[in-house]
Amino acid sequence: MNAKTVNKPRNGAELLVQCLEEQGVQYIFGIPGAKVDTIFDVLADHGPRLILCRHEQNAAFMAGMIGLLTGTPGVCLATSGPGVTNLTTGLSTATCDGYPLVALGGNVRRGMRHIKTHQSLDNVGVMQSVTKYAVEIYDGNSIPEVVVNAFRQSRVPPLGASFISLPQDVLTGSVDAAPIKAIRFGGSGILDIQSVKKAAEIINGAKMPVIFAGVSAGRRKVVQALRNVLNDYPVPVVNTYQASGVLSRELFNCHAGSLGIFQNQPGDKLLERADVIVTIGFDPVEYDPEIWNKNMKGIIITIDDHTPVIDRYYQPEVELRGDIAANIEELAKHLKPRVDDPTANPLVTEVQDALLEAKVRGAEQRGFPIHPLRLIYELRNLIGDDATVVCDVGSLYVWMARYFNSYEPHRLLFSNGQQTLGVALPWAIAVTLARPGEKVVSMSGDGGFLFSAMELETAVREKCSFVHLVWRDGSYDMVKIQQKLKYGRFFGVEFGHIDIVKFAEAFGATGLQINKADEIAPVLSKALSLTGPVIVDVPIDYRDNQSLCATVSEGVGH
Repeated sequence: MNAKTVNKPRNGAELLVQCLEEQGVQYIFGIPGAKVDTIFDVLADHGPRLILCRHEQNAAFMAGMIGLLTGTPGVCLATSGPGVTNLTTGLSTATCDGYPLVALGGNVRRGMRHIKTHQSLDNVGVMQSVTKYAVEIYDGNSIPEVVVNAFRQSRVPPLGASFISLPQDVLTGSVDAAPIKAIRFGGSGILDIQSVKKAAEIINGAKMPVIFAGVSAGRRKVVQALRNVLNDYPVPVVNTYQASGVLSRELFNCHAGSLGIFQNQPGDKLLERADVIVTIGFDPVEYDPEIWNKNMKGIIITIDDHTPVIDRYYQPEVELRGDIAANIEELAKHLKPRVDDPTANPLVTEVQDALLEAKVRGAEQRGFPIHPLRLIYELRNLIGDDATVVCDVGSLYVWMARYFNSYEPHRLLFSNGQQTLGVALPWAIAVTLARPGEKVVSMSGDGGFLFSAMELETAVREKCSFVHLVWRDGSYDMVKIQQKLKYGRFFGVEFGHIDIVKFAEAFGATGLQINKADEIAPVLSKALSLTGPVIVDVPIDYRDNQSLCATVSEGVGH
């Protein structure tokens, strides 16, 4: 036990909350119910702060984002039956996208598991496919062990969700155990110097080396190690959407684009022609190797903190496993100065010219509805590099990933693994809690907005300040454009109009609307100056969307 005094727990729920306190948990995102009301009764007196949510799925989204930004797994809490099943999308998103999270779900009393009764469910069976670790507690005195291991499993690379099932009588029953102190995470192991030297030899002999940064490259220590190497050994860098921000403004000469979903970018050509590709923290779920490495021309070197998943299109020649930053730092010691400059490759210049051209095009777009590039141009000019921008899934996700330049890690956020619709608004709430006082801008299409818009009441109640942009076109557009490319028509993707301003006001939030291109800057400036949640209706012009996915193939990926 720590030196601090911990009162003897009065029941399993009390012990559970003490264990969460020991793990450093600050918030619990949850919805009450009879099977977990004992936990709520304890939280009324002490423990992590409860954020009462409007849907369990959104509670899981919020917990995952808290985990990503703080490093301590976020915690969500739901009652039995549908409360547990409603968590599954959020847990799948956390596990697939690499967000540390521990979910708590109620269940019926142990003595009722053999009969048919309401809200009885095989919780562990349900959760095994969407988590890294799922267990039901049968003895209240094992709560400390289960909690410690759930948190540890959530943080073991690759990061993801753990789930603990809590029968009602375990929570209400008496216990004798005490919390186990938080145990420092042991890290990712030692370096294999011979493998590092072999990787350096391959890179030193390469004519066109390219770094491909993935989700785990966005960790602060990894970002710093990568930037240090690039200052001395500049090479082109492409990144997945979740690795946005790994390059600083000063390293723009190395930037070769953000890649994902559709293979139609100059950076894709660079990967195709590279003779050596160094993947750093890359997860194949971010961008299927069968898309970007189908021809398998280049040697792959992988740097990661866990064993990579091998498939026919992803077969590394050298694996540098363990602490990613330490491996990069050691690799840098063995790289030889180059007589050429790989960043002067015409394909790199093509990427950078395209980004600058998009910026110019955005400034010139004066039509209405609003062109995405104009909105992106104005938003980039209005906020600093320390603002957090949270993106939902949909067409806006691709526009933002490609054309909104981010220069700091975890400041431009996406769901890139499950590509889960509806994450943006719950994530914005979590960001305001993890980064109090900082500017937060979230955005969704009008389809994704209503997946989680009920949490607007949560945001108002919790006095969260953020600006949420609704890119409104009246359809599930990302599906719509792919239908048009595949079938020459679309069906089942258009819906009716809602008044977004009145919707926001009905929840006690501020609602604003942009009615012409020249209003973007003043309306967004006003929105950013206000406190509380602000919802901005942005009628959007998606006429250029087919260019985003011009090479869609029914046989590949998404």
